[in-house]
Amino acid sequence: MKRIILMRHGQAEDGADGIPDFERSLTAKGKNVTRQMAAKLKENIKDPGLLVSSPAFRAIETALIFAREYGIKSEKIILNTLIYSRFDHKTIMEILKNISEETDTITLFGHNPGFSEVASWYSREHLNMIPKSGIACISFNIKTWSELKPASGNTEIFHEPKKIL
Repeated sequence: MKRIILMRHGQAEDGADGIPDFERSLTAKGKNVTRQMAAKLKENIKDPGLLVSSPAFRAIETALIFAREYGIKSEKIILNTLIYSRFDHKTIMEILKNISEETDTITLFGHNPGFSEVASWYSREHLNMIPKSGIACISFNIKTWSELKPASGNTEIFHEPKKIL
Protein backbone atom coordinates (compact mmCIF):
# COMPACT_ATOMS: atom_id res chain seq x y z
CA MET A 1 0.00 0.00 0.00
CA LYS A 2 1.12 3.54 -0.80
CA ARG A 3 -0.19 6.73 0.82
CA ILE A 4 -0.15 10.43 -0.12
CA ILE A 5 -0.85 13.02 2.56
CA LEU A 6 -1.49 16.58 1.39
CA MET A 7 -1.37 19.35 3.97
CA ARG A 8 -2.20 22.85 2.83
CA HIS A 9 -0.22 25.61 4.52
CA GLY A 10 -1.79 27.44 7.44
CA GLN A 11 -3.29 30.92 7.48
CA ALA A 12 -0.65 33.38 6.27
CA GLU A 13 -0.05 37.12 6.42
CA ASP A 14 -1.91 39.26 3.93
CA GLY A 15 0.22 40.02 0.89
CA ALA A 16 -1.16 43.55 0.71
CA ASP A 17 1.56 44.84 3.03
CA GLY A 18 4.12 44.66 0.24
CA ILE A 19 5.37 41.25 1.33
CA PRO A 20 6.16 39.09 -1.71
CA ASP A 21 3.92 36.01 -1.94
CA PHE A 22 6.89 33.65 -1.60
CA GLU A 23 7.96 35.26 1.70
CA ARG A 24 4.62 35.44 3.49
CA SER A 25 4.70 33.91 6.98
CA LEU A 26 2.03 32.10 8.96
CA THR A 27 -0.01 34.16 11.38
CA ALA A 28 -0.11 33.17 15.07
CA LYS A 29 -3.52 31.57 14.43
CA GLY A 30 -2.12 29.75 11.38
CA LYS A 31 0.70 28.30 13.47
CA ASN A 32 -1.64 27.20 16.25
CA VAL A 33 -4.18 25.57 13.94
CA THR A 34 -1.39 23.82 12.00
CA ARG A 35 0.01 22.34 15.22
CA GLN A 36 -3.45 21.13 16.28
CA MET A 37 -4.10 19.59 12.86
CA ALA A 38 -0.77 17.74 12.91
CA ALA A 39 -1.58 16.42 16.37
CA LYS A 40 -5.01 15.30 15.15
CA LEU A 41 -3.48 13.48 12.19
CA LYS A 42 -0.94 11.80 14.47
CA GLU A 43 -3.84 10.13 16.31
CA ASN A 44 -4.52 8.09 13.15
CA ILE A 45 -1.31 8.16 11.10
CA LYS A 46 1.76 7.25 13.15
CA ASP A 47 4.33 7.55 10.35
CA PRO A 48 4.00 10.45 7.88
CA GLY A 49 6.84 9.04 5.78
CA LEU A 50 8.86 11.35 3.58
CA LEU A 51 8.19 15.09 4.12
CA VAL A 52 8.34 17.30 1.00
CA SER A 53 7.49 21.01 1.07
CA SER A 54 7.05 23.91 -1.26
CA PRO A 55 9.91 26.36 -0.70
CA ALA A 56 7.46 29.19 0.01
CA PHE A 57 8.02 30.35 3.59
CA ARG A 58 4.45 29.66 4.79
CA ALA A 59 4.66 26.06 3.52
CA ILE A 60 8.08 25.54 5.14
CA GLU A 61 6.70 26.85 8.45
CA THR A 62 3.77 24.44 8.15
CA ALA A 63 6.16 21.55 7.47
CA LEU A 64 8.38 22.53 10.42
CA ILE A 65 5.44 22.66 12.83
CA PHE A 66 4.21 19.30 11.51
CA ALA A 67 7.68 17.73 11.83
CA ARG A 68 8.04 19.00 15.40
CA GLU A 69 4.69 17.46 16.33
CA TYR A 70 5.88 14.12 14.94
CA GLY A 71 9.36 14.38 16.45
CA ILE A 72 11.03 14.51 13.04
CA LYS A 73 14.20 16.55 12.60
CA SER A 74 13.82 19.61 10.38
CA GLU A 75 16.73 18.46 8.18
CA LYS A 76 14.52 15.60 6.98
CA ILE A 77 12.19 18.02 5.16
CA ILE A 78 12.87 18.10 1.42
CA LEU A 79 12.10 21.31 -0.50
CA ASN A 80 10.75 21.00 -4.02
CA THR A 81 10.08 24.06 -6.20
CA LEU A 82 7.55 22.16 -8.33
CA ILE A 83 5.10 22.26 -5.43
CA TYR A 84 5.10 26.06 -5.51
CA SER A 85 5.34 26.76 -9.20
CA ARG A 86 2.99 24.31 -10.91
CA PHE A 87 1.61 21.54 -8.72
CA ASP A 88 -0.84 19.20 -10.42
CA HIS A 89 -1.32 15.45 -11.07
CA LYS A 90 1.56 15.43 -13.57
CA THR A 91 3.91 17.23 -11.20
CA ILE A 92 3.26 14.81 -8.37
CA MET A 93 4.29 11.96 -10.68
CA GLU A 94 7.57 13.82 -11.37
CA ILE A 95 8.14 14.07 -7.61
CA LEU A 96 7.22 10.42 -6.97
CA LYS A 97 9.48 9.02 -9.68
CA ASN A 98 12.44 10.55 -7.82
CA ILE A 99 11.77 8.83 -4.50
CA SER A 100 12.55 5.29 -3.45
CA GLU A 101 9.89 2.64 -4.01
CA GLU A 102 10.61 1.63 -0.42
CA THR A 103 8.91 4.86 0.64
CA ASP A 104 5.27 3.95 1.23
CA THR A 105 4.04 7.32 2.53
CA ILE A 106 4.81 10.83 1.38
CA THR A 107 3.51 13.99 3.07
CA LEU A 108 3.48 17.14 0.96
CA PHE A 109 3.09 20.73 2.18
CA GLY A 110 1.86 23.34 -0.25
CA HIS A 111 -0.88 25.37 -1.82
CA ASN A 112 -4.25 25.50 -3.49
CA PRO A 113 -5.62 25.16 -6.06
CA GLY A 114 -3.07 22.44 -6.88
CA PHE A 115 -3.44 20.45 -3.66
CA SER A 116 -7.23 20.23 -3.92
CA GLU A 117 -7.02 19.34 -7.61
CA VAL A 118 -4.52 16.53 -6.96
CA ALA A 119 -6.60 15.15 -4.07
CA SER A 120 -9.72 15.09 -6.27
CA TRP A 121 -7.79 13.64 -9.22
CA TYR A 122 -6.53 10.61 -7.28
CA SER A 123 -9.40 9.94 -4.86
CA ARG A 124 -12.38 7.78 -5.76
CA GLU A 125 -14.55 10.09 -3.66
CA HIS A 126 -15.45 13.70 -4.39
CA LEU A 127 -13.41 15.94 -2.10
CA ASN A 128 -14.02 19.54 -1.11
CA MET A 129 -11.32 22.17 -1.49
CA ILE A 130 -8.61 21.62 1.11
CA PRO A 131 -8.83 24.59 3.50
CA LYS A 132 -5.84 26.29 5.13
CA SER A 133 -4.18 23.78 7.49
CA GLY A 134 -6.46 21.11 6.02
CA ILE A 135 -5.25 17.57 5.40
CA ALA A 136 -6.20 14.98 2.80
CA CYS A 137 -4.81 11.46 3.20
CA ILE A 138 -5.32 9.13 0.25
CA SER A 139 -4.19 5.49 0.18
CA PHE A 140 -3.64 3.29 -2.84
CA ASN A 141 -3.62 -0.49 -3.16
CA ILE A 142 -0.42 -0.48 -5.23
CA LYS A 143 3.15 -1.68 -4.77
CA THR A 144 4.98 0.97 -6.80
CA TRP A 145 4.40 4.69 -7.31
CA SER A 146 4.38 4.17 -11.09
CA GLU A 147 1.09 2.25 -10.69
CA LEU A 148 -0.69 5.39 -9.44
CA LYS A 149 -3.81 6.07 -11.53
CA PRO A 150 -6.59 8.70 -11.45
CA ALA A 151 -9.56 7.96 -9.17
CA SER A 152 -7.80 4.92 -7.70
CA GLY A 153 -7.28 6.07 -4.12
CA ASN A 154 -9.33 5.73 -0.97
CA THR A 155 -9.71 8.85 1.13
CA GLU A 156 -8.62 7.71 4.58
CA ILE A 157 -8.76 11.16 6.13
CA PHE A 158 -10.07 14.55 5.10
CA HIS A 159 -9.56 16.92 8.02
CA GLU A 160 -10.94 20.44 7.86
CA PRO A 161 -9.98 22.63 10.85
CA LYS A 162 -13.44 24.19 11.24
CA LYS A 163 -15.04 20.74 11.45
CA ILE A 164 -12.67 19.04 13.89
CA LEU A 165 -11.13 21.73 16.11
